[in-house]
Amino acid sequence: MTTTTTVAFIGLGHMGGPMAANLVRAGYRVLGHDLVESCLAAAEESGVERAKSATEAAAVADVVITMLPAGRHVLSLYGQEGLLEAARPGTLFVDCSTIDVADSRAAHAAAAATGHRSLDAPVSGGVVGAEAGTLTFMAGGDEAAFTAAEPLLAVMGKKAVHCGGAGAGQAAKICNNMILGVSMIAVSEAFVLADSLGLSDQALYDVASAASGQCWALTVNCPVPGPVPTSPANRDYRPGFAAPLMAKDLGLAANALRAGGIDAELGLRAAELYARFAEGAGADQDFSGIVRAIRAASPQTTETQEGTPA
Repeated sequence: MTTTTTVAFIGLGHMGGPMAANLVRAGYRVLGHDLVESCLAAAEESGVERAKSATEAAAVADVVITMLPAGRHVLSLYGQEGLLEAARPGTLFVDCSTIDVADSRAAHAAAAATGHRSLDAPVSGGVVGAEAGTLTFMAGGDEAAFTAAEPLLAVMGKKAVHCGGAGAGQAAKICNNMILGVSMIAVSEAFVLADSLGLSDQALYDVASAASGQCWALTVNCPVPGPVPTSPANRDYRPGFAAPLMAKDLGLAANALRAGGIDAELGLRAAELYARFAEGAGADQDFSGIVRAIRAASPQTTETQEGTPA
């Protein structure tokens, strides 16, 4: 398959690199830029054309996709670094970063002010989903921008949901991940409690996975080794979705909760727990590794071997 659409892809790290590679395989011409040489080199090996700068790539692109660490990076790139000014009028900007809702809306406003279309489209699915092209996109922006972006989103993911206007994709992302973070803590606490009561991990899993405790954090990303062989717990918690990324997303959710005056004790508490975990032992672990922190803080279980009843 070939297409006349040219894509500029800015941010070729663990997520952006595989996403850009999937676009190349689908027949798109992709010009890429990243500040890290190793990321650029890896992207080149997958067929991405190296651009000397983000603005050079944007100047010839029909669509500009960004995958950056934080809102300040997106806004700086759009404004101070001249990305919007470099692009041709009417270029579609798709920001797949996970950023603050207010920053996302500011990015939309900046794009509109310079004559461009825009979409915020954060993703769910992690590095595995980026590599496999099975990401879920949560999109915010007008219907026309979403329709224009759909063919590219379909290459990089298995599902794209138009959530509403500017910033709605970011809102959906942080709400979803607040549910996930709270769920993982609850599931982890339940396994530690079961351990202290002499109940095996497998027994708890067999009951909860077929009862009202069933959830993604249990049946797909189970935080203890054994019951779900493909979960990170069976790979010494090597990240599928890293704890620092969960901490970032929950921090964004906490900011929105405070700004909106929302009484959400569990969401705020989850943000605190993951921030502490990510700054310490969880810095290079999957977010499900928080079960270790819960177990370590529970004296009656610290001498119990992981995965076996006391």
